[in-house]
Amino acid sequence: MRLVLMGPPGAGKGTQAVGIAAALGIPHISTGDIFRANVSQGTALGIEAKRYMDAGEYVPDGVTNAMVRDRISHDDARPGFLLDGYPRTIEQVAELDSMLASDGYKLTKALELTVNVDEVVSRLVRRAAEQGRADDNENVIRRRLEVYFAQTAPLTALYAQRGILQQIDGMGTVDEVGLRIMAALA
Repeated sequence: MRLVLMGPPGAGKGTQAVGIAAALGIPHISTGDIFRANVSQGTALGIEAKRYMDAGEYVPDGVTNAMVRDRISHDDARPGFLLDGYPRTIEQVAELDSMLASDGYKLTKALELTVNVDEVVSRLVRRAAEQGRADDNENVIRRRLEVYFAQTAPLTALYAQRGILQQIDGMGTVDEVGLRIMAALA
């Protein structure tokens, strides 16, 4: 299976991705992890990405796409993978389609964890307080959620049009949500 996992901050994507990948025997590929690995290894792409990250800017699509292309070409991703944090734009969707098509594949499913925004805001405010992140206040968190929904709406519409979008209720315990995800993949 070649999967994309989407959902707003605080929806539990990272937690669920680990379980899904383990259950399916495929790698969980997080763009954040890819960035950190390339930076720590001092690759040419990592050095370029670090310039943007250090400036607090988004890493450009060209760099991100190249890192994802490299990562999904590894042997462990041949039977499939779960992408977390990519694609984030329509342009990245087109690039992912091209990457997969060059190997004769298509995306199997796009999974979107849906959540109650007020509950997620409460969860993120609580987590920020526990981690001592004073800059993560309710207004900042709500703004991040607005940006997420605005940027993701075109992607979910596109994947729905293709018939591969699976929306999953992301509220409940980790196990409850995990069971819903696995049922959607059956």
